[in-house]
Amino acid sequence: MKIQNKIYPSYFLYGALLLYCLLYVLPSFVGIYLSFTDWSRFTDTISFIGLDNYKTIFSMEENYLLYVWNTLKFTVITSLMKTVLGLGLAIVLSREILARNFHRAIIFLPAVLSFLITGLTFQSILEPSGLLNSTLKAAGLDMLTRQWLFEGGWPFISVMAIDIWKGVGYIMTIFMAGMTTISKDYYEAAEIDGAKFWGKFRYITLPLLMPAFAITIVLNLVYGLRVFDIIFVTTNGGPGDQTEVLYTVIFKMFGYGYYGLGTALSSLMLVIMVVVGYFVIKLMNKEVDA
Repeated sequence: MKIQNKIYPSYFLYGALLLYCLLYVLPSFVGIYLSFTDWSRFTDTISFIGLDNYKTIFSMEENYLLYVWNTLKFTVITSLMKTVLGLGLAIVLSREILARNFHRAIIFLPAVLSFLITGLTFQSILEPSGLLNSTLKAAGLDMLTRQWLFEGGWPFISVMAIDIWKGVGYIMTIFMAGMTTISKDYYEAAEIDGAKFWGKFRYITLPLLMPAFAITIVLNLVYGLRVFDIIFVTTNGGPGDQTEVLYTVIFKMFGYGYYGLGTALSSLMLVIMVVVGYFVIKLMNKEVDA
């Protein structure tokens, strides 16, 4: 019986590993191979063309590097803002304030809304005759009205703001969960020693919240690099290609029938995510060792 108990878990482990390889690893390698071909709806055969697709991506005559930059910029800015605002809200709403649970629920509510509903709602709010501009005009602030999704650098700022508004409540709950694990004895001892708010935050709250920081970094980076829904619904990458990111371009490439180029972009995204994942794992390992 003891031998059987040791063997059965191994079967489940090997089965799960095989399933993972069939569903995830194998398609990834197939996609990488296809990125070196001219696969498209316009050809009857698939031919190996080497690095031509990647030369197209990194060509200065094309805008693909702009899409990579947009993706990285979106990821870094939204991750930073959601982390800072989420931490600040967690600190404020962890105190005894009036209607604390109500405020928590209101801030967390956008996280449970679908991206489709969120995008369509803000699309109507931010259009030239939408709620935001109408409110500004009613308040006599006509000089602040903008074409938020169509003018200058505002479209990219707008989609980032929408994403931050939607995600900050979820990040807040992670930090609040981490703060519940910190014993009040630390704060009481610090108060006895004369520590103020900043001292308690710097030497108690911040170090003991590092596991929560690691989780939020992983979640924010993974979502930021894979962003698609909110941009596709609100701007569809426009105006022009100002808000275009890698996944919206990949979607359009497959829609246009350029499958080889689309898989090359997907492979590039895979490399970026592997590199980012490596550094995140290194960061988490350092926190564990600490």
